[in-house]
Amino acid sequence: MTKPVLRALASALLAVLLLAALPGCGSGSASNDGRTTVVFWHSLVNSTIPALDELLARFEEEHPDIRIQAQYIPSGDALVQKLITSVRSNTAPDISWIHADYLEELVRADAIFPMEHFIGGEDGLADSVIADIYPSLLQYSSWRGQLYSLPMEATNLGLLYNKDLFREAGLDPEQPPRTWDELLSYSERLTIDRNGDGRNEQIGFITPIYPASSPNGPWMVWQWIPFLWQGGGYLVNEEQTRVLFAEEPGVRALTLWKELYDRQNQGTFSNEFMTAFISKQTAMMLDGPWSIPNYPRLLGNMDWGIAPLPAGPERRATISGGEYLAIFKQSQNPDAAWTFVKWMMDPEIQAFWSMKSGYLPVRASVLDVPEYQDYLDENPALRAFVEQMADAGTQRPLDYEQLAIQRAIARAIERATVGGEDPRAVLEAAAAESNRLLDAADRGEDAPEPLAER
Repeated sequence: MTKPVLRALASALLAVLLLAALPGCGSGSASNDGRTTVVFWHSLVNSTIPALDELLARFEEEHPDIRIQAQYIPSGDALVQKLITSVRSNTAPDISWIHADYLEELVRADAIFPMEHFIGGEDGLADSVIADIYPSLLQYSSWRGQLYSLPMEATNLGLLYNKDLFREAGLDPEQPPRTWDELLSYSERLTIDRNGDGRNEQIGFITPIYPASSPNGPWMVWQWIPFLWQGGGYLVNEEQTRVLFAEEPGVRALTLWKELYDRQNQGTFSNEFMTAFISKQTAMMLDGPWSIPNYPRLLGNMDWGIAPLPAGPERRATISGGEYLAIFKQSQNPDAAWTFVKWMMDPEIQAFWSMKSGYLPVRASVLDVPEYQDYLDENPALRAFVEQMADAGTQRPLDYEQLAIQRAIARAIERATVGGEDPRAVLEAAAAESNRLLDAADRGEDAPEPLAER
């Protein structure tokens, strides 16, 4: 068992008793009406819950013998700790919506099925289906080269901007920033201190800085990674023996964030990012397709647009990702759980889910669904995200100590921006810590083998 698992278990020890006392926390079973209940944990944001309700209602209509019991669990460390704790207390769900960086913890805890157990079974998936899933998502679904989950939805990051504020600043609203230099210069032109008190009433671009120790720490790192790629860098070497984020591309990327943070005096500004955008206190922010369903209600009559992320000195890049479905070995109904996961891979269902939720589909063939093409024509903002998948980078695998390394990077970002420290120095300190973790990582062949081989 790895150190992160032990830390997660120690920090969540009290939660074991609480979990055991909660009704309905464990795997599903047969209900009074004869239907099989599948417990599904997720951390979908509130704005996506109505779409999830429609999705589950459609599944149950098409599968009248199965009920999906959805339960919201806060994301971040809270979710992975609760998942590990639930395994120890025999209250694990049938299915959980997870982030890719949870896989090491869950596999080493022998908590989840390898997907080949189902894919290669009688009710499996054809090779053509797996080949149709975006490669980056398959990588994120895997640990040490083996699939332990399947993607439920895809995402990437774009630049949300207020065209009205661009016009007020004398900027062309149809020409958002295309490079790092333009992002800096546009941000300065869009930053306003109306009364000269040193506190800006409006800033151009709100840099996504969160407390490193908060559940949003990994989310901050995820948004920083495309800037690392744009500078020509990588998180880790191909052998996964040394991190690379403290090299020159990483220093350039963190220096850009620090300059944006400092030049706009963001330390005195609100960190409620969407609220600031809605109230026209910021002209630009990073966002993803998951927010699109809320734009009509939140943004009202604002003239807004979605643009690709500005290109760095080496290339254009965004980050692709998503959330993934894993089936737990404690499930009393693994076949029913697999029925739901397999159903989610259908192109028609992926199109339906994307249109309802604003997330991107996980399979390329969804673009061949006529209804979906019509929907993209009517929703150019979503099309902008879909088309940006061509620029989406793929992270090199980081199979060991991923969560701990993420925390180290998050602390470095916070120290450079909020703390005003030198980007190179804080990244080098984070890299030294990360390399110690990689040196001490358990790389033995002790991961559980697929059930079919037992």
